[in-house]
Amino acid sequence: MGELSIKYHHVADLIAYGKNARTHSDAQVSQIAASIREFGFTNPILIDEQNGIIAGHGRVLAAQKLGMATAPTITLSGLTDTQKRAYIIADNKLALNAGWDEAMLAVEFDDLNLEGFDLELTGFALDEIEKLNPSGEIDSSLGMEHDPEKFFLMIEYASETALQTAYDEAMAKGLSCKIIQ
Repeated sequence: MGELSIKYHHVADLIAYGKNARTHSDAQVSQIAASIREFGFTNPILIDEQNGIIAGHGRVLAAQKLGMATAPTITLSGLTDTQKRAYIIADNKLALNAGWDEAMLAVEFDDLNLEGFDLELTGFALDEIEKLNPSGEIDSSLGMEHDPEKFFLMIEYASETALQTAYDEAMAKGLSCKIIQ
């Protein structure tokens, strides 16, 4: 194989592999589309010399869902038909063989949550994230369900007593409050 380069191809010209064993539900395609909207098209579609999709069937479906005319591709030239078929399987399975450092993942979700990031853009459902979170508190008002008519103020307190006092005063004034540790 030579040097890899990214080229944009018309999405309509990309040909799905008919025997692709990997499936993509509508919900998962929507997740990929949301990821592309948030982060951009960061993972090119791998194709052969005839525009046949080797890896990226879900990304193509997401591009179609988003109404994209073109998508980034990398042409893998010089693969035999057997190698292409095997790589279509390997590309999907090898990623599944990885694991998670759940403690580190929980820390990352806690940090992202505190920054107000839509945690579901990571591909994890909120119930999966809540199981990882040692405090058990994921503020679903931040992120995807965020109401643009609401505003948030985060204040750190030096003691639990000071925090409780401020919370009680705010509640007495009719403010909607949550304590997040």
